[in-house]
Amino acid sequence: MGDQLLIRLCSPTLAGLKTGNLFSVEIDDRDRFNCEVREFNSRLCGKGLRMIPVKYSKGHVLIYLYRPSFLKRDFANEEVCKILKEKGYSYKNADLCVAQLARHLSSDPSFPHEIGLFLGYPVEDVLGFMKSPEEGVKYTGFWKVYGDKDAALKTFDKYKKCTEIYSHAHKQGASLEQLVVKTG
Repeated sequence: MGDQLLIRLCSPTLAGLKTGNLFSVEIDDRDRFNCEVREFNSRLCGKGLRMIPVKYSKGHVLIYLYRPSFLKRDFANEEVCKILKEKGYSYKNADLCVAQLARHLSSDPSFPHEIGLFLGYPVEDVLGFMKSPEEGVKYTGFWKVYGDKDAALKTFDKYKKCTEIYSHAHKQGASLEQLVVKTG
């Protein structure tokens, strides 16, 4: 898994604009991949990032790249806590919630709809998706929008621009470490 892939898929999180990203990569050797994850975490944990493999399947792994401090901030929201509690999460502990999410992903054949809360999506949009993934959708971009379309479009533009800037800077020689914004 190269730095360019992370920049292409996760620039808004790397830039400190977004709580997290979820993406899948192919792997041949699980032990070697786990070493890559440890290396990534040692390189960038000081900048406020964490990478966790949340689900292994044949030849693939689903990865959650996130900012723990942002997740804790997001999980301080009363509506978020209510949803997480209803879904059986230990909502007062964000780290434990991530472990519980990984268990949900591994044991449940359906994708947990509350995952948007772990990615920094607006609560209104997560609730809309949980109610009905198809009904009431106003726009589809980085996520399905059920609430404030104008705000979402501005966010989508910001994410696209960030990815363009990061990709260009990396092609010009900036390292991943130089591009990642340090957050608390």
